[in-house]
Amino acid sequence: MNASLRELVDLYAPTREAAGKDWNAVERRLGTDLPRDYKDLVEAFGAGLFDSHIWLLEPHCETQSHDLEFDNDGRMDDLEDFWEMGEEKPAELDELGSKLISWGGTPSGEVLFWLVRPHQDPDTWTVMINGSRGPRWEHLEMNCTDFLSAVLSGRMRSKIMSSRLPAAAHEFRPVESS
Repeated sequence: MNASLRELVDLYAPTREAAGKDWNAVERRLGTDLPRDYKDLVEAFGAGLFDSHIWLLEPHCETQSHDLEFDNDGRMDDLEDFWEMGEEKPAELDELGSKLISWGGTPSGEVLFWLVRPHQDPDTWTVMINGSRGPRWEHLEMNCTDFLSAVLSGRMRSKIMSSRLPAAAHEFRPVESS
């Protein structure tokens, strides 16, 4: 467990038992390996909402809107369509073969992505945020658990996400099973 995940566990005291995901099957379906910190995060928390503001997606979530695979199905094609229609494409995606994979979001519409570059180790993927279905992007040179611990603890502020963070009291609400 990395230091950022340890901080999140200390702040939120998750009650979930480790789910024991078949990560190999998930990665085969996505066509890429996933970062170790994300897998550990999902095993500790599962899909849910941090401080009423940041959703974490999980593979095989019973609630489709919080399922990592469902959320990413066709998403990159949709983004490419927007860019072809004239919306400005983030410069971070100029390298041929670069793509985005969503791993979270906010109730107000911001989407949290990994920036995936060709032949890059998933453990070095960084975070990109898209501002509420529009052309605003922010790139942060950190992994998803470092990002979550920094934003939720108040050590860092996103230029795009709500200024209501950090919350006065920390709460993690797991996604309810259907």
